[in-house]
Amino acid sequence: MIIKKYLLTAAFFFLAMPLFAKDYPASLFGIYSDGVTLNTRSIQYAIDYINKNGGGRLVFYVGRYLTGSVHLKSNVTIQLEEGAVLLGSLNPLDYDRKIFTALVFAYNEQNIGITGKGIIEGRGRYVARNVVELIHKGILKDGFRYDRPEAESRPMLINFRACENILIRRITLRNAASWVQTYDQCRNLTLDSIYVDSKAYWNNDGIDIVDCDGVTITNSYIDASDDGICLKSHDAGSSCKNILIQNCTVRSSANGIKFGTASRGGFSKIRILNNKVFDTYRSAITLAAVDGACIEDVEVDSLQAFNTGNAIFLRIGERIPGKKGRMENIRISNVYVEIAATKPDAGYEYEGPTEDMPRNISPASITGMPDAMISNVSLTNIEIKYPGGGNPFFAKVALDELDNVPEKTTAYPEFSMFGELPAWGLYIRHAKNIHVNNLVLVCRKKDYRTAIVADDLHTASFKNVKVTEPTKKKMLHTYRSTDITGIPSRQ
Repeated sequence: MIIKKYLLTAAFFFLAMPLFAKDYPASLFGIYSDGVTLNTRSIQYAIDYINKNGGGRLVFYVGRYLTGSVHLKSNVTIQLEEGAVLLGSLNPLDYDRKIFTALVFAYNEQNIGITGKGIIEGRGRYVARNVVELIHKGILKDGFRYDRPEAESRPMLINFRACENILIRRITLRNAASWVQTYDQCRNLTLDSIYVDSKAYWNNDGIDIVDCDGVTITNSYIDASDDGICLKSHDAGSSCKNILIQNCTVRSSANGIKFGTASRGGFSKIRILNNKVFDTYRSAITLAAVDGACIEDVEVDSLQAFNTGNAIFLRIGERIPGKKGRMENIRISNVYVEIAATKPDAGYEYEGPTEDMPRNISPASITGMPDAMISNVSLTNIEIKYPGGGNPFFAKVALDELDNVPEKTTAYPEFSMFGELPAWGLYIRHAKNIHVNNLVLVCRKKDYRTAIVADDLHTASFKNVKVTEPTKKKMLHTYRSTDITGIPSRQ
């Protein structure tokens, strides 16, 4: 019902915009399409003019329009026709900085959009190189960690904050120097049929949604060197809620669909429906509450993932002392995943870093804390295929040594964070009310580990769980657990 409400709101927004919009060709304002003339002031003048004269669309036709930062205003849409390229300047000093640096800003505006079949091209690898040069010269001040500029010093393509009624539709976003697009504390945001191709530099998240209410991300393709679709909460008093992610395809050198790394507030009423993930280094789906957030009422349905490093990662942590996360009422169903035997993003620019080694391929996992358990999770109609071949010489964790698995409550949340785990298929620790129905786990080669390990799990059921592996051994091991029903069968 809630998702339907926001879809109707978005539909009304789509229909209403043309009724009031007037089209203004970019050339009317002396904006040149030669790819050489810096048009920043002319584009900003055009946006301000349209805003002051009742709103409308600033239309860019075929050509390359060079610009630095521009600020979108209420009731103005940038329309990029097919063949039009909004081209980011290579000079870092042509970009403004608010909290972040960006090519297109909008703060506290409403009824805005970027639409059309054109392209926003950030040329991020070259801009980032020039940022480095200015830092070395002492012109820009930056922490310069890991021998690269901080994300805030490198321009995103889009940075909208505290805006309402936003439409981003059909455009292509390429090669940001930082996160591709961030929408922070916005309401009624629609991203539909967009194409993201950004592997130009570090921190190239495809889409970042921060503390937003009423968001639809549909029919889109994201290929990014960092998390594909990422939900965050920076404000302890805010949350991401009423979010729909549907019919999207994601490739990432980090996680496919992820939320909660930055998790001060909350996440609720999230629907992730009919999506695909491929060639992804980390998890197909990650939910993490590590900074005090509450994650609740999340549905993941019809997810397919191929050649990925991990299937499902659910995690509670405590990176801020005294701020324990909470995670409950999570429903994951109709999922098919094929886990890669080797590095799934090998050969892409800016591959994910090899870390937490040595270890064998990690299982899907649900890992809370002893005093902050993950609760009320259902896994239904799940099939995960693993390559197997686990090497017992990689820091082997025996079933009578489960206390040796580290808690790492303050660590950055990633599926590989615990190092070697005692299960090859599914690992559950510090959880309650977990219900697994119609789970198929396939291990192609012999693996020394047990298929499913449950440690400190209370009130759980396993129904129609089938395990396929080359050797016959115990399929479910429980430790410090109570009220567990169901025994997996061998297929």
